[in-house]
Amino acid sequence: MKHDVYAYLFIMSAVTLAIRIVPLTLIRRQIKNEFIRSFLYYVPYVTLAVMTFPAILEATQTPLSGGVALIGGVILAWHGASLFKVAAACCLLVFGVEWVL
Repeated sequence: MKHDVYAYLFIMSAVTLAIRIVPLTLIRRQIKNEFIRSFLYYVPYVTLAVMTFPAILEATQTPLSGGVALIGGVILAWHGASLFKVAAACCLLVFGVEWVL
């Protein structure tokens, strides 16, 4: 089966441009709907979480050690630990769980 790479590139670029251009041309004034504003506020955080979460579980030798580190990191961050402390604790948790297993 022969694929036309240029057609794929054209479609990909058209979709990418449409995603960026259509909102700029259709929405000309400030968005006042609180639901839409709150939705757009959280989109970057959700996108980052969706990209990061699978990597947390798959970056270690076993998904169990990644899960333990994730839970430990969330608990430490919830209690106000700094980013350095959370990262260091997660690394130690992964090392400890993989050493035990």
